[in-house]
Amino acid sequence: MTLGPVEYIVVGFPGNKFTGDIAPALAKLIEGKTIRILDLLFVAKDANGDVLAFEFDELDEVADFGELDGETGGLITPDDISYVAAGLEPNSSAALLIWEDLWAAEFAGAVRASGGVLLEGSRVPHDLIEAAFADLPAAV
Repeated sequence: MTLGPVEYIVVGFPGNKFTGDIAPALAKLIEGKTIRILDLLFVAKDANGDVLAFEFDELDEVADFGELDGETGGLITPDDISYVAAGLEPNSSAALLIWEDLWAAEFAGAVRASGGVLLEGSRVPHDLIEAAFADLPAAV
């Protein structure tokens, strides 16, 4: 099996205003074989700055994530948790998610088979690309 590119994201929830609405959207990506969840962990910082890391089966508010099909566990390290926690304000939380881009696995395999190596890649932040598109002249 060719492994596709693996990505991670940290999604913050200032004020711990987490609704769980992202679970159904993730489920659609999984069902459509766009991504495969490799690991998922939640990190929270209370008002005193104390940090708590937990999985979906440890808190009712994130229980919907337990229904996602994936191979969660084992990739996120204590250093990753510390990194995420350092970026959190008190009384906020975040979801740390690692997934495989199944949609790109065939291309990634072809790059490797041809002797190619990834030299650089990055995600362009939404705000930057939105501003760049807004600055483009209107289509004729």
